[in-house]
Amino acid sequence: MQQANELRERMIQEFAENYMEKLFYFCLKKTGNTNEAEDLTQEIALQIIGSLNKGTIPTSFSGWVWQIARNCYAGWATAKHRRQEAISGSDIGDYEIEDTSESILDEMIHTEQMSLLRRELAFIKSDYRNIVVAYYIENKSIRQIALALTLPENTVKSRLFRAREILKEGMDMARGFGKRSYKPEEIAFTNSCSAFGDCGQPWNILQHAMYKNIFLEAYGNPSTAEELSIELGIALPYMEDELEYLTKQTFLVKRENKYETSFPIIGKDVQEKIWYYNSGVAERLTTLFEQFIDQFSKACEGSGISYYGKYTTYEDAKWALLMAVFDTFARTEYDGKFEYTKRPDNGRWDIVGYQGADIPYLPWVGLHGAMRSSVPFSQYKFNYKNIESNTPSHLSPEEANTLKSVAEGKWEQCSQALLDKLLKYGYIRKKDERYEPAIVVFNMEEIKGVNKFSELEVDAVACAFKEVAQIAKEIKRIISDAKNFAFKLTADSLPPLFKNDERMCYFACRNSMLGRDLVLDQAIKHGWIKYDENTSKVIGAYICI
Repeated sequence: MQQANELRERMIQEFAENYMEKLFYFCLKKTGNTNEAEDLTQEIALQIIGSLNKGTIPTSFSGWVWQIARNCYAGWATAKHRRQEAISGSDIGDYEIEDTSESILDEMIHTEQMSLLRRELAFIKSDYRNIVVAYYIENKSIRQIALALTLPENTVKSRLFRAREILKEGMDMARGFGKRSYKPEEIAFTNSCSAFGDCGQPWNILQHAMYKNIFLEAYGNPSTAEELSIELGIALPYMEDELEYLTKQTFLVKRENKYETSFPIIGKDVQEKIWYYNSGVAERLTTLFEQFIDQFSKACEGSGISYYGKYTTYEDAKWALLMAVFDTFARTEYDGKFEYTKRPDNGRWDIVGYQGADIPYLPWVGLHGAMRSSVPFSQYKFNYKNIESNTPSHLSPEEANTLKSVAEGKWEQCSQALLDKLLKYGYIRKKDERYEPAIVVFNMEEIKGVNKFSELEVDAVACAFKEVAQIAKEIKRIISDAKNFAFKLTADSLPPLFKNDERMCYFACRNSMLGRDLVLDQAIKHGWIKYDENTSKVIGAYICI
């Protein structure tokens, strides 16, 4: 008993200190008259203190106080209307009459389930939620809400009625949030592009954990905002905004009221099957690549052809040569050139997602270059021993043009500031008073020099290249078989959105083929390529002149 008395006293003290002034301004706003506001405030206070003295212990004190205030005002407004109507016959619409039907807030306070009300408010559509919040929380009238939302008053009333029904139904449910609401999944991406978006798209979006799980949930599964909200355990007001943003950024497509992921995501099972197939042929394939490059290089050297230039050692050049030869053979299996999708903010890119799979991690190999430039400069970026951080992600058009000029021996025409930048990056070096490239340079005129050989020399070259051609034939067979296996498995797994889109189906399948990472891993294991203190920091970079 003593404990209950102490709790009641604390509530009365809290009411006097924190609510009396707020109640007065509430009443003043409602009545528009200071004297009437004081009388109404006193009536509300007497009801609250009287209820507490009788032993009422509300679960939600604040909600209980304001509900009593609203009920008192409703009675006051009704009584005043009757008095005024008797005197002047004024219209009932001149007064705000509180809705006398049992409100959802009344029910929640009485049943001590305010937390359920808050939960359900987070999961109903904005059309309903905004009206409920305005009416019950912000104390606005039907007329004020209708004016603010530019809706007819009858529409506001009907939505408020419907909102009550939805809230009651939702609170009777045992909501089961999806697994991703408490255990977000990881997803990896590969990106192919000719230009990133001006705001860093797509990577500024792909790094967001919530977006990743939206993509996974909506992939091949057109879903409403409410369904995604519940599955991910994210309140609908936030989810609605995020979905509209992702649709605008072309990561989602919206049809009627449903959203679907706009890019292919390769599932766990498909990845694992392709991985085990590819890893089974990787050792043999890499050995053939090594033999091909060694014999091709030896044949060129014996014929006086410096096909990869004279500015880097063979050991350093191997990093770029291995990847370039792999890409050359892989491209023979492609059916045509892929045009990247035009995106917001001047971007041209496409992506493929990869659901988390039980696959050993291998250092990735990316191919970067000079953005928005026609200069044929490229660099393989190796996520091995932090090599990729040795050089900038991309060269600017001005830097790429300067590098091209240096490779062509026209360094004197270049800006000193740009030369200094390339020198700092390591792409060029200063030799005496001249500048020269420090990377692989594929000189097409040099390679064509084979035409100048004598008949005897040509026969010798042909003999040397005959064995190389046999190796190439075997490489093509292995890559073709792997491609056919991956294409069929990937295509069969795609949802209708991509199966019916020949272009995106092709793109998804192409990115499931044998990867550079497998070949790099095997070449390192073989010791055919090495990375030590003597290795150039710009390995993987090359330019064609």
